[in-house]
Amino acid sequence: MMTKALIDLSLSGLKWLSLLSVTGTLLCGFATAHAQQFSADLVIVRHEGAAAEPAGKLHVRDGKVRLETPELADGFFLVDGATPAAYFVRLAARVFMDARQSSRLTRMFVPVDPDDPCRQWQAMAKLAGSADHGDWRCERAGEETIGGRRVITFDAASTTGRELVGWIDAALKFPLRIKTQDGAVITVEDIRDEPQPAQLFEVASGFRKFDPQALIKRIKQSDVWVAGQKDSKD
Repeated sequence: MMTKALIDLSLSGLKWLSLLSVTGTLLCGFATAHAQQFSADLVIVRHEGAAAEPAGKLHVRDGKVRLETPELADGFFLVDGATPAAYFVRLAARVFMDARQSSRLTRMFVPVDPDDPCRQWQAMAKLAGSADHGDWRCERAGEETIGGRRVITFDAASTTGRELVGWIDAALKFPLRIKTQDGAVITVEDIRDEPQPAQLFEVASGFRKFDPQALIKRIKQSDVWVAGQKDSKD
């Protein structure tokens, strides 16, 4: 009786260990699938034969992107592809605003589905209020290697006539290169697979949202605007 009880307990323990092992494996796989964290540099070749220029830096963490560009060095862009949302944060002024069309990078360099990147590109174009936010279609054009990483090439086009070519890293679920309709080629270089601090992807507490359109509307309703309109008529 005692021996049988010990055997039953041993078998029960083995079942629990097996269950825990399977659960741990599944959780590890889930974490790996979502552990898209890296930083990198962006470079641009504006046209064929031109020299490469720095285009910015990016940080990626689980679907969120932080973009820093030389043109807007007083702040940075925050993009959340899942929401979707895209903001420009100005540090000195302690404000943030909708990115809209202030940078085409926020519409292209976002996490995508490696099998259909056009869904996300279309969503980001629509969010920006851009004229090219019609229906997007992607056609797989082959596979290549960029910087030692395997990428899938897609020809993308919208119903409004906008076209681009994208090279998608299936492991990172992120574009490593984009060729725009005007012939510019923007490439992700020096990829550093490393954990990214969560605070990099947050708007700091105390920052207020700034709405340029609301400001313009208030100006138009002000005495200064009205007086200016009268002067122009005179």
